[in-house]
Amino acid sequence: MYKDVLKGIQDAGLFKQERFIHSAQAADIEVEYPAGSPLKEVINICANNYLGLSSHPEVVKAAHEGLDTHGYGMSSVRFICGTQDIHHELEQKVTEFLGTEDTILFPSCMDANAGVFEAILTKDDVMISDRLVHASIIDGIRLCSAMHDTFKHSDMRHLENKLQLHHDQRLKVVITDGVFSMDGDTAKLDEMAVLCEKYDALLFVDDSHASGFIGKRGRGTHEKYGVMDKVDIITTTFGKGLGGASGGCVSGRKELVEMCRQKARPYLFSNTIAPPVVAGVIKVLEILSANTELRDKLEKNTEFWRNGLTEAGFVLKDGDTPIVPVMLFNAKLAQDVSKDLYDEGIYAIGFFFPVVPQGQARIRTQISAGHEIHHLEKALSAFIKVGKKYNILGKTKQEIIEMYGM
Repeated sequence: MYKDVLKGIQDAGLFKQERFIHSAQAADIEVEYPAGSPLKEVINICANNYLGLSSHPEVVKAAHEGLDTHGYGMSSVRFICGTQDIHHELEQKVTEFLGTEDTILFPSCMDANAGVFEAILTKDDVMISDRLVHASIIDGIRLCSAMHDTFKHSDMRHLENKLQLHHDQRLKVVITDGVFSMDGDTAKLDEMAVLCEKYDALLFVDDSHASGFIGKRGRGTHEKYGVMDKVDIITTTFGKGLGGASGGCVSGRKELVEMCRQKARPYLFSNTIAPPVVAGVIKVLEILSANTELRDKLEKNTEFWRNGLTEAGFVLKDGDTPIVPVMLFNAKLAQDVSKDLYDEGIYAIGFFFPVVPQGQARIRTQISAGHEIHHLEKALSAFIKVGKKYNILGKTKQEIIEMYGM
């Protein structure tokens, strides 16, 4: 049965194959693809390495020191014997960086999202989420006994209607991504904060694709929209801009964080973050707190990239974040474009259903402070060459769909 299903996926040109990277994560990487092929050096333009810190020498050095002083792993969960002084230190530093009251570490942000709702809500409460929230949030919502409702993406009128509809619930939580990872747009946190205050609701933000580089000092979307003191719960990851390794956290109101410490199952039943990772993230926060150099470079790189693709005639999603989706609408086209880009020395993956909605296939490009202009110029030339091959430059969404279908 499953052999036939997998063959059908392959025949449709939609089979996902992993690429094996033989180097550290960086702007330039060595890749084996397909398996058994000679290594190829390519420019990586689809990683979450927004600040280029995944292989930063100071971060690597700090991780080595953490390994030497605190060991390889804790072999335990936090509340038994898995908490070291550096775990507490990182929680304090994250709290200071994000401007919250308290922070609790999780093995990943997916674990944070899986645990937080069940820990703070009951069947008498309601969760009201944007319809495009991340899959990990959806999984966390499913594990919670509270009622769940949704509002149309970034539609504040619809959100207000839902808040009015559920006015009699014990607690109301409005749930959103800070930056929506597939499209690169940001939540209207200023307007959401006003509505949450008006209807006495909590505001939850997953800022995984914002922490470290969105906002004037890189604190996140709550800084960008001037609501540093209006967001009740922030979840984020250390696996993207904040070093690119692993781990995540819940940060926010002290009593909500404490509820997670007492009741969140992924916290209570998962090993704590490995000491080398903790030491590395502490160094990342020190680097980012010293100046905004990396964040500023990322902003300039993003502007260069978006302007170049726009002038070339690609269909892009609107936005001002380092996530710049090149829209292709057809899944096989996205796969073919990705393969041809790889042949040109550019590593960029095609996204299609079920990762994105049906008919919304794309190449999601992601810019990094690790990129230099010569990386972006080469990548842009490759995109233009491949775009010409498929005759999509200067074409509208409808024209591309008419040529290739959805």
